[in-house]
Amino acid sequence: MASEQLPSEFDVVILGTGLVESVVAAACSRVGQRVLHLDRRSYYAGKWASFTFNGLLSWIEEQSKITASEEHDWSSQLEDGEDLIGLTAGDVSQVTNLQVFNYTSEEEEQVPSLEEEAKEDEEEDEGGADQTPAGETQEEGAPSSESEVKEEINTPAQKSQPEKSKKRLTYAELLKEGRRFNIDLVSKLLYSRGALIDLLIKSNVSRYAEFKNVTRILTCRHGNIEQVPCSRSDVFSSKLLSVVEKRMLMRFLTSCLDRDTPLLYQDFAERPYLEFLQHQKLSENLQHFLIHSIAMTTPDTPTAAALAATQHFLKCLGRYGNTPFLFPLYGLGEIPQCFCRMCAVFGGIYCLRHSVHALVVDKCSSRCKAVIDSTGQRISCSHLVLEEGCFTQTAPPTRCVSRAVLITDGSVLPTEAEQQVSIVTIPSESPVRMVELCPSSMTCIPGTHLVHLTCQSVGSAFEDLSPVVNRMFRTPDSDHPEPRPEVLWCLYFNMPEGLESEGGELPPNVSVCLGPDGSLGHDGAIAQAELIFQKILPGEEFCPPGPAPEDILYQGEEPDASPAQPGEEPEASSSQPGEEPEASSSQPGEEPDTGTSNQGEEPEASSSHQGEAEASPTCKGEESETSPSQQGEEPDASSSPCTEDSDTCPNQLEDGTQG
Repeated sequence: MASEQLPSEFDVVILGTGLVESVVAAACSRVGQRVLHLDRRSYYAGKWASFTFNGLLSWIEEQSKITASEEHDWSSQLEDGEDLIGLTAGDVSQVTNLQVFNYTSEEEEQVPSLEEEAKEDEEEDEGGADQTPAGETQEEGAPSSESEVKEEINTPAQKSQPEKSKKRLTYAELLKEGRRFNIDLVSKLLYSRGALIDLLIKSNVSRYAEFKNVTRILTCRHGNIEQVPCSRSDVFSSKLLSVVEKRMLMRFLTSCLDRDTPLLYQDFAERPYLEFLQHQKLSENLQHFLIHSIAMTTPDTPTAAALAATQHFLKCLGRYGNTPFLFPLYGLGEIPQCFCRMCAVFGGIYCLRHSVHALVVDKCSSRCKAVIDSTGQRISCSHLVLEEGCFTQTAPPTRCVSRAVLITDGSVLPTEAEQQVSIVTIPSESPVRMVELCPSSMTCIPGTHLVHLTCQSVGSAFEDLSPVVNRMFRTPDSDHPEPRPEVLWCLYFNMPEGLESEGGELPPNVSVCLGPDGSLGHDGAIAQAELIFQKILPGEEFCPPGPAPEDILYQGEEPDASPAQPGEEPEASSSQPGEEPEASSSQPGEEPDTGTSNQGEEPEASSSHQGEAEASPTCKGEESETSPSQQGEEPDASSSPCTEDSDTCPNQLEDGTQG
């Protein structure tokens, strides 16, 4: 890369591959803009990234080693009437209070095999076979006493269902299987009728990813984990609610969707939501479910805002399952990479480990004319989009998020259906949101669960979240009389929600993208991306659908003069951008004349191996574009649309309602 120079002129230069930056890059490239997309890191997605376990350990080590980069004098690159604005050349860490706890054993614990246990049982049986005193006779097959009768009754059942010892995972095994983990830095879910799902469907980017339903919503109440009834069938089958409560809940939820809802709360619009629910004479049970698990707010939230959240929750139900949420297989880091792939398909150039060191500003117009990259090359551009933290004088974050990532040996609410993806709401002074992922989400290995905890920061992440971890799980610091899942490995850290201001006044053609916020959904990020796009290209359509492969013409090609006969499908080229699997004869993601992380290589579309080239996961049902290898595991290939009882999504996200 150092021996080759980039083209010297682009329409848009973007630094950072987070979700907002990646959506802007895809939208600009899709409408014909020449896009250069850079990232100073060695992996995609920035703060939105997903790491393997080994990759996460490397990331943790990097956070403690990040130092200020050397400053360069780029004044020789200036022309008359130009000025320079310096940027931070390296990756400035904004992660604080990082603490790691390893509760696995260093050596493998010896667990007796089933053959050894069976041999011991046989020896015990032989030793106690002939113990009848001399002179006494006993009928064949008859028990000698009442205690033996009980023993004969109990023994077959015990032997037919032997209790298997649970093998404890060691740290060496975690490292060995580390490639099969996909651990997100940010914990979010996709609302089935949220802005991100709508954009994925509209732009056809959803074909680059696979999704799984969040199968249940749980809450912690009185120290117990309970499942929240969401759909109509859940409400009427719930054993937590009385018949009267079920009717009251259904009546209230139905009224929330009516057009006359504002009349319902007009006297309580700015008053706490709890007061409104008490005015509606709802029971404490229902108040808890409605506040913490459906509206996902606090009791003090204004009623108007809480009811708006409740309406959004209800409108998302039933589109892809019996909860409003989806989760992308292989982690949230897949989503930014899907948009990067779309950008590359339409001509964007990608370079990792490549940064922008300075902006060249015209003194007369105060606009950014060009950038100086990390190799000292001057690149002209009409617009510049930067990730947060690029300026040397950055305002300190006003709000932070506390995060914890756990690897556990079981679920907080075990059921017969082991493959459950759950969101758990834990009421407290700073409400905690917990997302529990099972192995079928392709984020952890069989026998483990991956747990993400998030809350608004009051102190350090350890201070905010360790009491919840000790209460919900078994750790060396907890003492639970009842069985709880055990924590094998744990990470705590604080991350800023987004910086309020960046570097003072900026040139009018420079935009700064904020990092992930503390909300559950992605609406804020998508709204920010669309705002930046409209600033760059006012009046243009934001991420229009991609053309059909047969409609794309290469440079020098002429349209076919003889139109296809009615009912006859045109022949598609085998290497067209955005092609469908049936017509593909090249490797997934290979497109003509598209730039990549190393000028001509496909941008990494999988977070399962950060820093390694792998194909992006595709929608279920596609054949030629395969999902990233997960140590021999393959994602669920079911092609049937999901119903309320299913936990998988349709092959592709479609604009329709299931059930």
